Amino acid sequence: METIDFTVHIAAPQQKVWDCLWQDAHYRNWTSVFCEGSYAVSNWQQGSKIHFLSPGGAGMYGIIESMQEPHKMLFKHIGEIKNGEEQPVTDAQGWQDAREGYTLTFNNGITTVVVTINVLETYAGYFKTTFPAALQKLKEIAEA
Repeated sequence: METIDFTVHIAAPQQKVWDCLWQDAHYRNWTSVFCEGSYAVSNWQQGSKIHFLSPGGAGMYGIIESMQEPHKMLFKHIGEIKNGEEQPVTDAQGWQDAREGYTLTFNNGITTVVVTINVLETYAGYFKTTFPAALQKLKEIAEA
């Protein structure tokens, strides 16, 4: 497992950036960079389950390990979803206990978003290319 950090500086209030990250329409917009039509299903409360899904019903599931609006969101990934169904957790998947964290700080009119993700080495190149593009899209949404 590899840990990768990404940072973006956004000229918008922290709460607006938070809302752009997690409100459904905005979430679907910025995450479309990863997969067109992707979305999340959750009540967005700490300790709750979350499904990260593609239009075809495939994706990942986990829990919201920590949520401190509008400062921090931390997901713990548990396993894969296929055809809309959570798959049994096996060591072969390799995702269990992977984390994906978002930290937002505000200073002088700029919200800084730092994303820290754990990824399997086979996907590291994809995320190193795609995550910056997704965060650029988030920046465009929040600064509009």
